[in-house]
Amino acid sequence: MTSGEGNDQSGALITRWHHALIPNWADRNFHIILAARLSMSASRSTAGVITALYLSSEGFSGVEIGTLFVLVTVVSALMSLTIGLVSDHRGRRRFLVAVPLLTAVAAVIFGTVRAPAMLFLFAAVGSLGRGTGAGGAGVGPYQPAESAFVAEGVPKKHRADAFGRLAFSSSLGALLGGLLAGLANGGSGMGPVEATSAYRPAFLAAALLALIAGLLALGLKEEIRPKGGAKSAFRWPRHSWSVLWRFWITNGVNGFAIGLSGPFISYWFSRRFGVGPGEIGLLFAIVALGSLVSSLSAAGMARRMGTVNTITIVRGISAVLLVPIALAPSFFAASALYCVRMLSQRLGMPLRQSFTQDMADPSERSSLAALSNLPLQATMGGSQVLAGYLFDEVSLAAPFELAAVFQCANAALYWILFR
Repeated sequence: MTSGEGNDQSGALITRWHHALIPNWADRNFHIILAARLSMSASRSTAGVITALYLSSEGFSGVEIGTLFVLVTVVSALMSLTIGLVSDHRGRRRFLVAVPLLTAVAAVIFGTVRAPAMLFLFAAVGSLGRGTGAGGAGVGPYQPAESAFVAEGVPKKHRADAFGRLAFSSSLGALLGGLLAGLANGGSGMGPVEATSAYRPAFLAAALLALIAGLLALGLKEEIRPKGGAKSAFRWPRHSWSVLWRFWITNGVNGFAIGLSGPFISYWFSRRFGVGPGEIGLLFAIVALGSLVSSLSAAGMARRMGTVNTITIVRGISAVLLVPIALAPSFFAASALYCVRMLSQRLGMPLRQSFTQDMADPSERSSLAALSNLPLQATMGGSQVLAGYLFDEVSLAAPFELAAVFQCANAALYWILFR
């Protein structure tokens, strides 16, 4: 092969990768959202690793941590519902700017203040500690507005690919956030004053990342929506009702399972194996690294197997793996199983977001995204207190075993209702 042929092949390979990562259907808004998603996911990943560990070091019991997570879940649900209903008629950009700034303020408070009342208040306002492990792969209560913004700006045939790239960006952010969690020098036996000092650098890093996400969103361009008066701010998505009630059933069951395990995963690793934020953050970073591939392959798998079939399979795998994770004899074994589970879960996440947007009436995309998750938030809130009680009074494995039962039921219901 001549040098010219080699250069041609290299150029063709570079071109293919360029089109795979930066396709021609992606506009300026989409690139901004990708960058903001990366930054916000990094912030949430850092907070997801350290929040429960920090609260435990401050003397919070499992039940108290669960109660704080319930408050965060309730406030986040109300914010998400309001944003979803309002943004369909008043615009989405303002929420993509404002909510990350609230998270930045909350993270600064966590890094500088020890008063329990302040921690409860700003955890709720900033959605700190709300996640599903390994970064949560989300951005918080403004996600309905973000999802609708993406769906409106991307051709329908490329929508699954777009959400796959959003998940890819989330995984990159989670990789960064998991590594930044190592800035916290927390450990067992640490007093409250030492804990505040030890965890401060990581919380401030999370604040800076959230601030960047909000500032990036200022560059988004959105069409001005006609104002129809105050009554038009909230509208029930009646055109999408036929699918909304089915999402309510599946998400309600799934939320109960998530609340039992997701927000407590770093807390569980710490209590079960005595590891600190550095080791847990590295694990989350490894999960995020593996998720880079699964995120981009989700759309192709859905085209081969069908979207509903793919979502059902990956949810079933995620459910079954919870039990061996809970019973694993070592941190290494539990980490390996957790990595496999999260790679499966990350594969299904962009497909679920794309599927929700595909099923929605175009004028009700944010409303459907917000309302469909309302039962998830409600059941997740209740199960977090139950999880805290089970951790304190029964066993460290019990919440995971119960979560596996509900996630298996969720996978079955999803297939029955949407096939």
